[in-house]
Amino acid sequence: MQRSAISNMSAPAAPARDTDSPADTARLLLVSNGAAKPQGHEVENLWVVAVQMFIPFLLAGFGMVAASLLLDVVQHWPVFMQVSEVYILVPALLGLKGNLEMTLASRLSTHAHKGHLETSLVPLVAGNLSLIQCQAVVVAFLAALAAVIMGWVPEGEFDMHHAMLLCASSVLTASVASFVLGCVMIAVILASRKMNINPDNVATPIAASLGDLTTLALLSFIASSLYRSIGVNVWLPGTIIIVGALVVPVCGYVASKNKFTKQVLDEGWSPVISAMIISSVGGLILDYTVSNFKGIAVFQLVINGVGGNMAAVHASRMSTNLHTGNTIGPVIGKTTKLLLLMVVPGHLIFTYTISYLQAGHTSLTATFILIYMCAAITQVLLLLTISHFLVLWMWKLGIDPDNSAIPYLTALGDLLGTALLGLAFQFLYMIGDKDSDLGD
Repeated sequence: MQRSAISNMSAPAAPARDTDSPADTARLLLVSNGAAKPQGHEVENLWVVAVQMFIPFLLAGFGMVAASLLLDVVQHWPVFMQVSEVYILVPALLGLKGNLEMTLASRLSTHAHKGHLETSLVPLVAGNLSLIQCQAVVVAFLAALAAVIMGWVPEGEFDMHHAMLLCASSVLTASVASFVLGCVMIAVILASRKMNINPDNVATPIAASLGDLTTLALLSFIASSLYRSIGVNVWLPGTIIIVGALVVPVCGYVASKNKFTKQVLDEGWSPVISAMIISSVGGLILDYTVSNFKGIAVFQLVINGVGGNMAAVHASRMSTNLHTGNTIGPVIGKTTKLLLLMVVPGHLIFTYTISYLQAGHTSLTATFILIYMCAAITQVLLLLTISHFLVLWMWKLGIDPDNSAIPYLTALGDLLGTALLGLAFQFLYMIGDKDSDLGD
């Protein structure tokens, strides 16, 4: 790839390849640190960026609050109490919004900036919906398998009915949620372009706001329905599994013949499957923490979602700037500061909303707020740092960060959020803050 002279540097318009010279690598690092500003680059107004990010961030947060309130309710349902492995599915399936829908939003945002939505809308939509349907069903199978193994090994007992329930619930939830949310993401991107709004700022938060609530509601309803059918409609979970298995090759074939998704289908499995494994480990931690601290459930999806959401916005903007040849140093530095500034007020709004609704099992004492905020800020700082270096590393290796970065980041958001919140509740318990007077 022919590069311009260092004196006229700008970020490359496509991922760097393994054949890049050391000079190219140095050029990329200089650009990432803001040492170069391309000619004619129109810098976004900082206040406009702040508004465009904060409003969807609040909407996403309230969506996560609603999902957390739902989890606080469904944790008492018979299926969650009798088949505790369902908890392991929760982060893995909710993580699909990062694996698939938020990645789709990032990918389509880049296509929007390149003008492809105006010239190739139908093939873009058909290919991407087929792609995420294929990936969703495969990941759902694997997530169910992981849940069965993680639940079976510690207890030493294998229940075929529970295994079929987990697999069928996972497959049907992932399939329906991915199709619905994929259509919503496409509509959001198109609307953003017509309203002259940068889709990188709004699409991934909206995916997050709808993803958690939609997926958890579907999983709870489907798993509960299948649990009631155990011993009555033995054919039902098997039928769901067979149909899901047939969907994979059909959608995979359509995606493989589409020029916009063929490369993603070939290269996108590693981050999606790796993210599922990471999220499943988070689910194992969630299964343990919920059984010990009932009050943790209502805050879990909020802290997980906020962290993953911020990292996804950060990665999406970096990826678009790299693809379109714009500098990422000063702009992304300001974006990072804006995202960090949103952490404390955002979490205060969300936690006091939970308290106002008298949900959960924990009062919002000053000690609780302090410890909770420490966990939240630590999570976001780690995720934004990882996001920055991960995107640059992928770009240097010739890997498109639009397809690969966000799954890792949202999965790490789930894992870090679950672990840090568990540590926070353990610390509160150790210092004597064992309050459990709300939502009983």
